Amino acid sequence: MEETMQVSGLSRDQVIEELMTDYGQEVLQLVYTYVHDAALAEDLTQEIFIKCYKALSSYQGKSSLKTWLWRIAINHSKDYIKSWYKKNVDVIETNVLAETLETGDLLEQVVQHSEDDALFDLVMALPVKYRELIYFYYFEEYSIQEIASILSLNKNTVKTRLRKARALLQKALGGNPFDGNTF
Repeated sequence: MEETMQVSGLSRDQVIEELMTDYGQEVLQLVYTYVHDAALAEDLTQEIFIKCYKALSSYQGKSSLKTWLWRIAINHSKDYIKSWYKKNVDVIETNVLAETLETGDLLEQVVQHSEDDALFDLVMALPVKYRELIYFYYFEEYSIQEIASILSLNKNTVKTRLRKARALLQKALGGNPFDGNTF
């Protein structure tokens, strides 16, 4: 007999399906910021949605479903990072780019792509507590208050860490990051 957990008048299956449709790609991107491996991020994202499905009956409505999902995704990603597997097994990361340059100046696009990759690498090199703030603030465009809620942090802590993350990135960039001296 199917358990029918009602959230906004939807069954458990419908709620999870809606969460996967609405936030699946965002969760995948978030997980990737933690593990730096596309295939592993996909596996962990699947595990996160399974965990959400199983835990849906414990959802108390104290926050939005999206915030609840973010917390599960963040905790699951951090748990993986701390796990024995991560500490003791080397995973070979392959990064396959299949982008087609469509319009505009090819050289401009190559330079822009190179700059984007360099910035992305700098962000990914930040400690997790700074990287997750950069991700939520700049890539997901959440407010300081929303980030504080998602990460269960004080609003001032978020501001301080975000300021520190920016300072670390600025220091790493050291002016023109493509003059050959920074990397």
